[in-house]
Amino acid sequence: MIELTFERYGQALMDQTAQFAETVRSAAVDAPVPTCPEWTLSQLVEHVGQTQHWVASIVEKRVSDPSQIPTSFAALPADQDAWPSWLADGASLLAAACVDAGPDAPVWNPAGDARSGTRFWLPRVLAETIIHRADAAATADVAYQLDAELAAGAVSDHLAMMTSPGWAAQRPDSAEALRGNGQTLYLHADDEPSLGEAGRWFIERGAEGATWHQRPCVADVTVRGPATSLLLMLTRRRSISAALDDGLHVSGDLDLLTHWVDHTAHQAG
Repeated sequence: MIELTFERYGQALMDQTAQFAETVRSAAVDAPVPTCPEWTLSQLVEHVGQTQHWVASIVEKRVSDPSQIPTSFAALPADQDAWPSWLADGASLLAAACVDAGPDAPVWNPAGDARSGTRFWLPRVLAETIIHRADAAATADVAYQLDAELAAGAVSDHLAMMTSPGWAAQRPDSAEALRGNGQTLYLHADDEPSLGEAGRWFIERGAEGATWHQRPCVADVTVRGPATSLLLMLTRRRSISAALDDGLHVSGDLDLLTHWVDHTAHQAG
């Protein structure tokens, strides 16, 4: 899994948020979001900004007990022209809070895995912002581009969340669907050789649930292609058939890949 410094994560969060803000500033506020059909553009912006402000508060206050998490949320400015500064404030507050708290701060981690809260939250919110920037691009009908390293990091974060105890508690239907008897998937981001094993994901569906590791392996289905295309497919921002047009190559059990995608993607954190 790609491990960036907190400073690098924080800068990436602010950069991705700025790009998100630039994408949404010229689109209609009530435009439907094609990749999140129940949302309008303003609801998408509200979700991104409120999540960043909310998590910043959790980290700033070092909340470790989920019963103590904030129950109020930052209000989306009514003026669309005020969205960029509101979004920038949330990203910078969160980045600064995580750097100040440090990687081992005792902060609540809703995934329920071995990571500290700050090690969970900063990559998670960055990944969400990256994915929701794709939603914004689809709404505004503009091109979407993403650095391969950030895309690969978001893939790892996605897999960590989908296979976590917290996800099993929140979405038992998904966790149950991912159980199996040894079915395997292998994903390889082959557009950036410098990623190395950080661009390789081996997933196994076992009786106790799905697990994943970053290593090359022979699997029942193999998917190769650009890291960004893998991310958009896994999060259902692009269908598998559209992802094949984007440069992904699938060999092996396509039904197994379809089953995985159908039972893991989610729209919001």
